[in-house]
Amino acid sequence: MIKAYMNWSGGKDSALALHRVMGGAEYEVDCLLTSINIDRDRISMHDVRRELLEAQAASIGIFLQTIELPEEPPTQLYEQAMERKVSALKSSGYTHAIFGDIFLEDLKRYREEKLKDMVCTFPLWKEPSETLMQEFIKNGFKAIVVCVNARWLDKSFCGRFLDESFLHDLPAKVDPCGENGEYHSFVFDGPIFSRPILFEKGDISYKEYKGPEGPTGFYFLDLTLKNI
Repeated sequence: MIKAYMNWSGGKDSALALHRVMGGAEYEVDCLLTSINIDRDRISMHDVRRELLEAQAASIGIFLQTIELPEEPPTQLYEQAMERKVSALKSSGYTHAIFGDIFLEDLKRYREEKLKDMVCTFPLWKEPSETLMQEFIKNGFKAIVVCVNARWLDKSFCGRFLDESFLHDLPAKVDPCGENGEYHSFVFDGPIFSRPILFEKGDISYKEYKGPEGPTGFYFLDLTLKNI
């Protein structure tokens, strides 16, 4: 079998891509790779706490590795950290990198150019977002929206569960999978998990980040691991 690692965000696209790969006989996936914001000790961009990420990995039963980065790292710093990690993975026998990207050509090209030592694999590539979301829901995955881009969605979508009602309420211009960055999610149950991740909802915060088109606002839902 091909030794591969999963670029894991903790969200629905990476979960569905991993599920497809785990259901086949081509790849041996025994590593989840996630970028961490060390200033906040959370998943970069999604802003999910490290403890929830670790709970996901434990439930899936796949070893977790992280790339530790400062908040909003310069591109050069990010690429250097990624290069070091990928080089170490290659030395450990990994030959393929799996991604949950769907249709962003520039992002796919960027990954392939920067990860020249790995074969980049995209199990969901070019499939309709509506079909992928239906597959996600019908397979029994459960996820909650933890971040929304205020340019696309209002605060009320933050904290909603990914179900038929959520899809029905999305504005027409929003991709159902949020592939343009409209929203991000945290998957807490489904066929790849041995047990659900129990959590408690916290506050919703608002932050702005600088971008090429000016500041962009995001709403973030804080989740904490529930102790039982």
